[in-house]
Amino acid sequence: MLHADCRESSQISLPHKWLLTIGSTAAVLLLCVVYLSGADVSAKSTNWPGFRGPGGMGISSAKGLPVTWSESENIAWKTPLPGPGASSPIVFGDRIYLTCYTGFFVPGESGGSQEDLKRHLLALKRSDGSLVWNKAVAAKLPEENRIRDHGFAASTPVADAERIYVFFGKTGVFAFDRDGKELWQADVGSKTNGWGTAASPVLYKDLVFINASVESESLVALDRRTGREKWRAKGIREAWNTPVLVTAKSGRQELIVATQGKVLAFDPDKGEPLWSCKTDIGWYMVPSVVAADGIVYCLGGRSGVAGLAVRAGGSGDVTETHRLWTSIKGSNVTSPVFLDGHLYWMNDNRGVAYCAKADSGEVLYEKRLERAGEVYASTLLADGRLYYLTRDGRTFVLAAKPDFEQLAVNDLRDRSIFNGTPAVDGSRLLIRSDKFLYCIGK
Repeated sequence: MLHADCRESSQISLPHKWLLTIGSTAAVLLLCVVYLSGADVSAKSTNWPGFRGPGGMGISSAKGLPVTWSESENIAWKTPLPGPGASSPIVFGDRIYLTCYTGFFVPGESGGSQEDLKRHLLALKRSDGSLVWNKAVAAKLPEENRIRDHGFAASTPVADAERIYVFFGKTGVFAFDRDGKELWQADVGSKTNGWGTAASPVLYKDLVFINASVESESLVALDRRTGREKWRAKGIREAWNTPVLVTAKSGRQELIVATQGKVLAFDPDKGEPLWSCKTDIGWYMVPSVVAADGIVYCLGGRSGVAGLAVRAGGSGDVTETHRLWTSIKGSNVTSPVFLDGHLYWMNDNRGVAYCAKADSGEVLYEKRLERAGEVYASTLLADGRLYYLTRDGRTFVLAAKPDFEQLAVNDLRDRSIFNGTPAVDGSRLLIRSDKFLYCIGK
């Protein structure tokens, strides 16, 4: 019997005539194999199951997404949230899942104590945004007295046909069923940091990957059915990014995470180190990598080299053999997208949009967007357009091409902060602030 994940979340599209040639059963089996291997391609799926969508590349194949909107135009529904958060909404089946927090260090509210701190996993109906259930989890104490800028709910959930998986820092990793019943909890470390925890869970075969750099300087693989630890790789320092599965030219699967000074690749099945590449970056790594055609692109970090490209598939230190280029242009927080040989991203604190050649790192445009403030949300590519969401609720829509063209600027002003990356729900967009979840489109 085919697993439901494969039926609902295939990550590759094949020509229709070719599918007819090999037969429908064989085609579906092939799709499932590609999905489970973690291929770095965009999905044709109505699901948006985790951070940055299927494959974690920030790309959607959906058509008909809105270009313009406001608080009174193109809003399908708007749902108030019980608390703030910097995580993104995800979509699976007929549900939307989202995290937030309450009780302590809530922007705009006074009072509260660590004893009152709770994280929440919400389940909402895709049709109208109504709340299905709200699962609250008390914090394991002591926690940080404050989390700078983005609070206590920055990690995006991930879902399959049976469970929703959430990462709440030192409080642990949790799995819930579709009815909100807690199935298991796993401890991945007890440390905290004033920047909080931001990496999101990633699914692969029967595993859940957790970047627990803050909690234990580890990359941890858990059994997605039981929460039991399957392997642990240590030495993951200053890494706030979500790991990404990449396919090398040889077909080998590699789990990539950017850390202080290096990009690291691991065997996703066993956790064994495969290769490392120096980044010459001295500070923390927040942006997730993207990949295409066996090349990994890393565009983040403070000080030193801000961007680089490295060919996957190597062994040991590949800095001299597989690093293709470096650049001083990059991003401190936001993750890029790849399209047709080009990289697109936005600098988080300068309001500058970039396009660069993927084969050389050469910047083709570097354009400051008018009235663009800070950006924490990562780039979204959909329907030939780039969506850049600022922290004050302004979304810049650009044409996804190497010649700069601004198509629209859209404002949602609910007097709160927009830190989460937009998600795709069919032909609609999901954008969360600290106060509301917006469904944008018809």
